[in-house]
Amino acid sequence: MTSAPLTTAAVAAASGYSVQQIRDLERLGVIPPAHRAPNGYRVFTTAHLLAARAYRGLAVAIGPVAARRALRDARGLPFDEAMALISSFHVTLARQRDDALAAQRALRLIQAEARGEETVETGRGDQADDDVMTITELAAALGVRASTLRFWEQSGLVRPERVTAHAARRYPPAAIREARITSALRAAGYRIPEVRGTIRSIRELADLDDLDDLDLPAEALRTRLTTIAERTLALVAAGAEIAELIGVTREQGTSHLP
Repeated sequence: MTSAPLTTAAVAAASGYSVQQIRDLERLGVIPPAHRAPNGYRVFTTAHLLAARAYRGLAVAIGPVAARRALRDARGLPFDEAMALISSFHVTLARQRDDALAAQRALRLIQAEARGEETVETGRGDQADDDVMTITELAAALGVRASTLRFWEQSGLVRPERVTAHAARRYPPAAIREARITSALRAAGYRIPEVRGTIRSIRELADLDDLDDLDLPAEALRTRLTTIAERTLALVAAGAEIAELIGVTREQGTSHLP
């Protein structure tokens, strides 16, 4: 690809942005400042075009704010560090997928327990309807701190009972299941407001003692896996643009992104 001068309109047409959006990307530092011709018009190069295209995919993959920061940071980094930065996004998405898959497995175990099935992972069979756990027991079972369970309670995610003289928390089966769903979704990367919405929907649409109460978080995890796949595809596409951008910059005799 040549480095022939390009007008703002040409860059916009080739990248799928509007002329104003190209100006905005320059102002935000997504693409480097354009040179100015004697008549005051912007003069862009192939590197500007490739940076604009790369931003589109990065914005889908990691979010527009992070994408802007990444492209700005990469321009000031040596070649190897810039590549490590881009590679870290693939690592993050892969970790998020692993977390979502782990949460999916956790939900299946919870569902199996709700049916009273024996599982190799837990070694537990039928639970009595009146089976309850203390905060210490539940925290140990989930691998979280007791303070985390108290925070989930304050956030409206788990509703334990307080029946002892000292108002100690007791977790009946429904509250245990809420805590397990919360733990699984948090492990998958869901924020507290998102988990709260899921728990609220479960409470509105299903009794937590029913076997179908896990359909909503399970569907949320399936949606998350699809979203991660789409973000990964966008990152791969952006990576192709970045690779071409590196080739252009190397032809121009610099080891930094423009």
